[in-house]
Amino acid sequence: MNNKDVGQLVRLMKGQGVAEFTWRQEGVELSVKFAGVAPAATYVAAPIPVAAAPSSAPAPAPAAAAKPAADGKAIRSPIVGTFYRSPSPDAPSYVNVGDKVRKGQVVCIIEAMKLMNQVESDVDGVVVEILVDNAQPVQFGQELFRLSAG
Repeated sequence: MNNKDVGQLVRLMKGQGVAEFTWRQEGVELSVKFAGVAPAATYVAAPIPVAAAPSSAPAPAPAAAAKPAADGKAIRSPIVGTFYRSPSPDAPSYVNVGDKVRKGQVVCIIEAMKLMNQVESDVDGVVVEILVDNAQPVQFGQELFRLSAG
């Protein structure tokens, strides 16, 4: 598969409204994820091991693959960008550990390409953990908060 083929495949998937897909052929893996109109991540081509030699160490888990929330529900980043807990540096945080949140409530902002994107909770619950520090970069699908049922 050459760059032209990869480009055509990405345009086809994007045009069909596909959010994410993975393709494997002859030891190469292609994974693409889209958020909104533009791709959230470019393709990643990595060799697929055919057989692991006994002396080789196991491959590390991909960074984007986050473990599921141990308790309750995780709120994940819908895009790649910079995480902010409050609307401005001098404003209070949208939520803190122990706060009750309602479905549709803004919990943070992700800045991407100078646009501030509000992230809303998709469930009711209580914030049990904030997994990202303020002003830190986040990836598509990365866990930001963990909520317990409440």
